Amino acid sequence: METLPTRIKEARIRAGLSQEQLGIRVGLEPESASTRMNRYELGKRTPDFGLMERIAVELGLPTAYFYSANEDEAALLIAFHRLKPVARKKLLEFALEMC
Repeated sequence: METLPTRIKEARIRAGLSQEQLGIRVGLEPESASTRMNRYELGKRTPDFGLMERIAVELGLPTAYFYSANEDEAALLIAFHRLKPVARKKLLEFALEMC
């Protein structure tokens, strides 16, 4: 499994967006948005980090999620991202105590 392409596609589908819609929302030219997103999802091209940050924001996910090759780590990244700042701090403190 190629992690980045797979995570982009799965997150886009969960968000209910077409490739074209996502591409346009993250600033790609409307004429090429669908084609570029398709190439990213197929692993034929790799979006630069700045574009991945915009994709992550649009999909409501942390950028690191798209690069994590470990499923447990990816799930933890999403959970942490969804927490409020106070809960994040508590979770981080707890995790550090466990180390």
